[in-house]
Amino acid sequence: MSTLPLAVGRRRRTSVRHTLDTRVSPYAYVAPFFLLFAAFGLFPLAYTAWVSLHEWTLLDEEQTFVGMRNYGTLLADDYFWNATFNTLSIGILSTAPQLVLAIWLAHLLNRRLRFQTLFRVSLLVPNVTSVVAVVVIFSQLFGRDFGLINWVLSWFGVGQIDWAAGTATSHLALSVMIMWRWTGYNALIFLAAMQAVPRELYEAATLDGASNLKQLVRITVPMIRPTIIFVVIVSTIGAMQVIAEPLLFGTSSGGGGGLVTGGPDRQFQTLALYVYEHGFTKFDFGYASAASWVMFLFVVVVAGINYLVTRRVKGGVI
Repeated sequence: MSTLPLAVGRRRRTSVRHTLDTRVSPYAYVAPFFLLFAAFGLFPLAYTAWVSLHEWTLLDEEQTFVGMRNYGTLLADDYFWNATFNTLSIGILSTAPQLVLAIWLAHLLNRRLRFQTLFRVSLLVPNVTSVVAVVVIFSQLFGRDFGLINWVLSWFGVGQIDWAAGTATSHLALSVMIMWRWTGYNALIFLAAMQAVPRELYEAATLDGASNLKQLVRITVPMIRPTIIFVVIVSTIGAMQVIAEPLLFGTSSGGGGGLVTGGPDRQFQTLALYVYEHGFTKFDFGYASAASWVMFLFVVVVAGINYLVTRRVKGGVI
Protein backbone atom coordinates (compact mmCIF):
# COMPACT_ATOMS: atom_id res chain seq x y z
CA MET A 1 0.00 0.00 0.00
CA SER A 2 1.43 3.40 -0.99
CA THR A 3 2.26 5.83 1.83
CA LEU A 4 2.24 8.86 -0.52
CA PRO A 5 -1.35 9.96 0.29
CA LEU A 6 -0.59 9.73 4.02
CA ALA A 7 2.54 11.84 3.63
CA VAL A 8 0.67 14.42 1.56
CA GLY A 9 -2.06 14.56 4.18
CA ARG A 10 0.46 15.08 7.00
CA ARG A 11 2.18 17.85 5.03
CA ARG A 12 -1.14 19.58 4.47
CA ARG A 13 -2.06 19.36 8.16
CA THR A 14 1.38 20.66 9.09
CA SER A 15 0.99 23.52 6.63
CA VAL A 16 -2.43 24.40 8.05
CA ARG A 17 -1.12 24.34 11.63
CA HIS A 18 1.84 26.49 10.60
CA THR A 19 -0.48 28.98 8.91
CA LEU A 20 -2.74 29.14 11.94
CA ASP A 21 0.24 29.51 14.26
CA THR A 22 1.84 32.36 12.31
CA ARG A 23 -1.24 34.25 11.16
CA VAL A 24 -4.04 33.51 13.60
CA SER A 25 -2.28 32.88 16.92
CA PRO A 26 -0.96 36.47 17.36
CA TYR A 27 -4.51 37.82 17.03
CA ALA A 28 -5.80 35.20 19.47
CA TYR A 29 -3.18 36.22 22.03
CA VAL A 30 -4.06 39.92 21.89
CA ALA A 31 -7.82 39.38 21.52
CA PRO A 32 -8.53 39.27 25.30
CA PHE A 33 -7.10 42.75 25.75
CA PHE A 34 -9.17 44.23 22.94
CA LEU A 35 -12.33 42.46 24.12
CA LEU A 36 -11.86 43.81 27.64
CA PHE A 37 -10.97 47.25 26.30
CA ALA A 38 -14.11 47.28 24.14
CA ALA A 39 -16.28 46.26 27.09
CA PHE A 40 -14.74 48.50 29.76
CA GLY A 41 -13.20 51.26 27.62
CA LEU A 42 -14.88 51.93 24.29
CA PHE A 43 -18.43 51.16 25.36
CA PRO A 44 -18.36 53.45 28.45
CA LEU A 45 -16.71 56.14 26.32
CA ALA A 46 -19.42 55.97 23.67
CA TYR A 47 -22.17 55.71 26.27
CA THR A 48 -20.84 58.78 28.10
CA ALA A 49 -20.97 60.71 24.82
CA TRP A 50 -24.64 59.71 24.49
CA VAL A 51 -25.39 60.70 28.09
CA SER A 52 -23.76 64.10 27.54
CA LEU A 53 -26.45 64.93 24.98
CA HIS A 54 -29.24 64.50 27.54
CA GLU A 55 -30.53 66.14 30.68
CA TRP A 56 -29.72 63.06 32.71
CA THR A 57 -30.20 63.18 36.46
CA LEU A 58 -30.43 60.41 39.01
CA LEU A 59 -33.93 61.28 40.21
CA ASP A 60 -35.62 61.57 36.80
CA GLU A 61 -37.16 58.44 35.32
CA GLU A 62 -36.94 59.86 31.79
CA GLN A 63 -33.98 61.61 30.23
CA THR A 64 -34.58 64.58 27.94
CA PHE A 65 -32.51 64.94 24.79
CA VAL A 66 -30.96 68.42 24.80
CA GLY A 67 -28.31 68.10 22.09
CA MET A 68 -25.25 70.29 22.67
CA ARG A 69 -26.84 72.40 25.41
CA ASN A 70 -24.70 70.86 28.16
CA TYR A 71 -21.57 71.76 26.24
CA GLY A 72 -22.73 75.33 25.73
CA THR A 73 -23.51 75.71 29.44
CA LEU A 74 -20.16 74.17 30.31
CA LEU A 75 -18.12 76.53 28.14
CA ALA A 76 -19.96 79.51 29.65
CA ASP A 77 -19.26 78.39 33.24
CA ASP A 78 -16.49 80.39 34.95
CA TYR A 79 -15.93 77.56 37.42
CA PHE A 80 -15.08 75.24 34.53
CA TRP A 81 -12.41 77.59 33.20
CA ASN A 82 -11.10 78.09 36.72
CA ALA A 83 -10.73 74.31 37.05
CA THR A 84 -9.00 74.22 33.66
CA PHE A 85 -6.51 76.87 34.76
CA ASN A 86 -5.85 75.06 38.04
CA THR A 87 -5.28 71.77 36.22
CA LEU A 88 -2.81 73.30 33.77
CA SER A 89 -1.01 75.23 36.50
CA ILE A 90 -0.59 72.21 38.78
CA GLY A 91 0.35 70.07 35.80
CA ILE A 92 3.12 72.40 34.64
CA LEU A 93 4.48 72.98 38.15
CA SER A 94 4.61 69.24 38.87
CA THR A 95 5.57 67.74 35.51
CA ALA A 96 8.45 69.92 34.31
CA PRO A 97 10.61 69.79 37.51
CA GLN A 98 9.65 66.15 38.00
CA LEU A 99 11.08 65.10 34.63
CA VAL A 100 14.30 67.05 35.17
CA LEU A 101 14.79 65.49 38.62
CA ALA A 102 13.96 62.03 37.29
CA ILE A 103 16.59 62.27 34.53
CA TRP A 104 19.17 63.56 37.01
CA LEU A 105 18.45 60.76 39.50
CA ALA A 106 18.58 58.16 36.75
CA HIS A 107 21.91 59.56 35.57
CA LEU A 108 23.34 59.26 39.08
CA LEU A 109 22.08 55.70 39.53
CA ASN A 110 23.43 54.74 36.12
CA ARG A 111 26.94 55.15 37.51
CA ARG A 112 28.72 52.65 39.71
CA LEU A 113 27.65 53.32 43.29
CA ARG A 114 27.72 51.40 46.52
CA PHE A 115 24.33 50.00 47.55
CA GLN A 116 23.13 50.70 44.03
CA THR A 117 20.30 48.16 44.19
CA LEU A 118 19.04 49.61 47.48
CA PHE A 119 18.89 53.10 46.01
CA ARG A 120 17.03 51.86 42.94
CA VAL A 121 14.45 49.98 44.97
CA SER A 122 13.95 52.95 47.30
CA LEU A 123 12.82 55.05 44.34
CA LEU A 124 9.64 52.99 44.18
CA VAL A 125 8.69 53.57 47.82
CA PRO A 126 6.85 56.89 47.20
CA ASN A 127 4.93 55.35 44.29
CA VAL A 128 3.69 52.32 46.23
CA THR A 129 2.74 54.41 49.27
CA SER A 130 -0.98 55.04 49.63
CA VAL A 131 -1.95 58.36 48.08
CA VAL A 132 -4.15 59.09 51.11
CA ALA A 133 -1.15 58.68 53.43
CA VAL A 134 0.96 60.90 51.18
CA VAL A 135 -1.63 63.70 51.12
CA VAL A 136 -2.24 63.53 54.88
CA ILE A 137 1.48 63.69 55.68
CA PHE A 138 2.23 66.48 53.23
CA SER A 139 -0.82 68.42 54.36
CA GLN A 140 0.63 68.38 57.86
CA LEU A 141 4.01 69.46 56.53
CA PHE A 142 2.31 72.38 54.78
CA GLY A 143 0.11 73.13 57.78
CA ARG A 144 -0.47 76.78 58.57
CA ASP A 145 0.09 76.75 62.33
CA PHE A 146 2.32 73.76 63.09
CA GLY A 147 3.64 72.74 59.68
CA LEU A 148 7.32 71.88 59.25
CA ILE A 149 7.60 73.97 56.07
CA ASN A 150 6.41 77.14 57.79
CA TRP A 151 8.72 76.41 60.75
CA VAL A 152 11.74 76.23 58.43
CA LEU A 153 10.65 79.36 56.56
CA SER A 154 10.38 81.21 59.88
CA TRP A 155 14.19 80.93 60.18
CA PHE A 156 14.40 83.31 57.21
CA GLY A 157 11.84 85.76 58.55
CA VAL A 158 8.93 84.45 56.48
CA GLY A 159 5.60 84.59 58.29
CA GLN A 160 3.08 81.80 58.52
CA ILE A 161 1.75 80.86 55.10
CA ASP A 162 -1.72 79.40 54.70
CA TRP A 163 -0.76 77.05 51.87
CA ALA A 164 -4.31 75.85 51.20
CA ALA A 165 -5.84 79.34 51.10
CA GLY A 166 -4.02 80.89 48.14
CA THR A 167 -4.01 79.84 44.51
CA ALA A 168 -0.24 79.94 43.98
CA THR A 169 0.63 78.41 47.35
CA SER A 170 -1.89 75.57 47.06
CA HIS A 171 -0.71 74.77 43.53
CA LEU A 172 2.89 74.67 44.76
CA ALA A 173 2.03 72.38 47.66
CA LEU A 174 0.05 69.99 45.45
CA SER A 175 2.85 69.96 42.89
CA VAL A 176 5.35 68.93 45.56
CA MET A 177 3.11 66.00 46.54
CA ILE A 178 2.79 64.84 42.93
CA MET A 179 6.51 65.22 42.31
CA TRP A 180 7.38 63.20 45.41
CA ARG A 181 5.10 60.35 44.32
CA TRP A 182 6.16 60.06 40.69
CA THR A 183 9.76 61.29 40.34
CA GLY A 184 11.28 57.99 41.47
CA TYR A 185 9.01 55.94 39.22
CA ASN A 186 9.93 58.01 36.17
CA ALA A 187 13.60 57.85 37.17
CA LEU A 188 13.49 54.06 36.95
CA ILE A 189 12.01 54.28 33.45
CA PHE A 190 14.79 56.64 32.40
CA LEU A 191 17.36 54.38 34.07
CA ALA A 192 16.15 51.40 32.06
CA ALA A 193 16.62 53.42 28.88
CA MET A 194 20.08 54.61 29.96
CA GLN A 195 21.19 51.01 30.47
CA ALA A 196 20.88 50.52 26.71
CA VAL A 197 23.20 53.44 25.86
CA PRO A 198 26.60 52.04 24.75
CA ARG A 199 29.26 52.50 27.43
CA GLU A 200 31.82 53.26 24.75
CA LEU A 201 30.21 56.66 24.20
CA TYR A 202 30.76 57.65 27.83
CA GLU A 203 34.30 56.28 27.83
CA ALA A 204 35.16 58.28 24.73
CA ALA A 205 33.59 61.41 26.21
CA THR A 206 35.56 60.94 29.43
CA LEU A 207 38.80 60.67 27.46
CA ASP A 208 37.89 63.90 25.68
CA GLY A 209 37.48 65.60 29.07
CA ALA A 210 33.69 65.91 29.07
CA SER A 211 32.15 66.44 32.51
CA ASN A 212 29.24 64.41 33.85
CA LEU A 213 26.86 67.27 33.03
CA LYS A 214 28.04 67.44 29.43
CA GLN A 215 27.75 63.68 29.08
CA LEU A 216 24.19 63.89 30.36
CA VAL A 217 23.22 66.70 27.98
CA ARG A 218 25.18 65.65 24.89
CA ILE A 219 24.93 61.86 25.09
CA THR A 220 22.28 60.61 27.47
CA VAL A 221 19.38 62.93 26.63
CA PRO A 222 19.60 62.52 22.83
CA MET A 223 19.98 58.74 23.13
CA ILE A 224 16.91 58.30 25.35
CA ARG A 225 14.71 60.82 23.54
CA PRO A 226 12.01 58.22 22.67
CA THR A 227 11.72 57.34 26.36
CA ILE A 228 11.54 61.03 27.27
CA ILE A 229 8.65 61.46 24.83
CA PHE A 230 6.83 58.51 26.38
CA VAL A 231 7.31 59.76 29.95
CA VAL A 232 6.28 63.31 29.02
CA ILE A 233 3.04 62.11 27.43
CA VAL A 234 2.17 59.74 30.29
CA SER A 235 3.01 62.37 32.91
CA THR A 236 0.91 64.95 31.07
CA ILE A 237 -2.09 62.61 30.98
CA GLY A 238 -1.66 61.87 34.68
CA ALA A 239 -1.36 65.55 35.57
CA MET A 240 -4.55 66.40 33.66
CA GLN A 241 -6.45 63.72 35.59
CA VAL A 242 -5.21 64.49 39.12
CA ILE A 243 -7.98 64.17 41.68
CA ALA A 244 -6.88 62.45 44.91
CA GLU A 245 -4.39 65.10 46.02
CA PRO A 246 -6.68 68.15 45.71
CA LEU A 247 -9.65 66.12 46.96
CA LEU A 248 -8.00 65.56 50.34
CA PHE A 249 -5.66 68.53 50.59
CA GLY A 250 -8.14 71.20 51.72
CA THR A 251 -9.58 69.27 54.66
CA SER A 252 -6.31 67.63 55.75
CA SER A 253 -4.45 70.93 55.86
CA GLY A 254 -7.22 72.80 57.66
CA GLY A 255 -7.77 75.11 54.72
CA GLY A 256 -11.51 74.78 54.84
CA GLY A 257 -13.92 74.52 51.98
CA GLY A 258 -15.69 71.53 50.49
CA LEU A 259 -13.87 68.41 49.44
CA VAL A 260 -14.95 68.58 45.81
CA THR A 261 -14.79 72.36 45.36
CA GLY A 262 -11.03 72.56 45.93
CA GLY A 263 -11.10 75.09 48.75
CA PRO A 264 -13.59 77.83 49.65
CA ASP A 265 -12.69 79.87 46.56
CA ARG A 266 -12.12 76.84 44.31
CA GLN A 267 -8.46 77.81 44.26
CA PHE A 268 -7.25 74.26 43.57
CA GLN A 269 -10.27 72.53 42.05
CA THR A 270 -9.09 70.49 39.06
CA LEU A 271 -11.07 69.30 36.06
CA ALA A 272 -11.42 65.82 37.55
CA LEU A 273 -12.83 67.34 40.75
CA TYR A 274 -15.18 69.49 38.68
CA VAL A 275 -16.54 66.39 36.94
CA TYR A 276 -16.83 64.58 40.27
CA GLU A 277 -18.71 67.51 41.82
CA HIS A 278 -21.41 67.58 39.15
CA GLY A 279 -21.64 63.83 38.69
CA PHE A 280 -21.57 62.51 42.25
CA THR A 281 -22.71 65.39 44.45
CA LYS A 282 -25.20 67.15 42.17
CA PHE A 283 -26.04 63.93 40.26
CA ASP A 284 -26.21 65.83 36.97
CA PHE A 285 -24.78 63.02 34.86
CA GLY A 286 -25.48 64.70 31.53
CA TYR A 287 -23.51 67.80 32.44
CA ALA A 288 -20.75 65.76 34.10
CA SER A 289 -20.46 63.60 30.98
CA ALA A 290 -20.08 66.69 28.82
CA ALA A 291 -17.38 67.98 31.17
CA SER A 292 -15.56 64.65 31.06
CA TRP A 293 -15.59 64.67 27.25
CA VAL A 294 -14.19 68.20 27.10
CA MET A 295 -11.59 67.13 29.65
CA PHE A 296 -10.73 64.16 27.41
CA LEU A 297 -10.24 66.47 24.42
CA PHE A 298 -8.04 68.77 26.51
CA VAL A 299 -5.88 65.80 27.52
CA VAL A 300 -5.48 64.77 23.88
CA VAL A 301 -4.57 68.30 22.76
CA VAL A 302 -2.10 68.96 25.58
CA ALA A 303 -0.48 65.53 25.18
CA GLY A 304 -0.21 66.13 21.44
CA ILE A 305 1.44 69.51 21.96
CA ASN A 306 3.91 68.00 24.42
CA TYR A 307 4.66 65.22 21.95
CA LEU A 308 5.44 67.67 19.14
CA VAL A 309 7.56 69.89 21.39
CA THR A 310 9.49 66.98 22.93
CA ARG A 311 10.27 65.49 19.52
CA ARG A 312 12.15 68.66 18.62
CA VAL A 313 14.20 68.91 21.80
CA LYS A 314 17.88 69.09 20.91
CA GLY A 315 16.87 69.49 17.27
CA GLY A 316 15.66 67.05 14.73
CA VAL A 317 12.77 64.66 14.49
CA ILE A 318 13.00 61.02 15.46
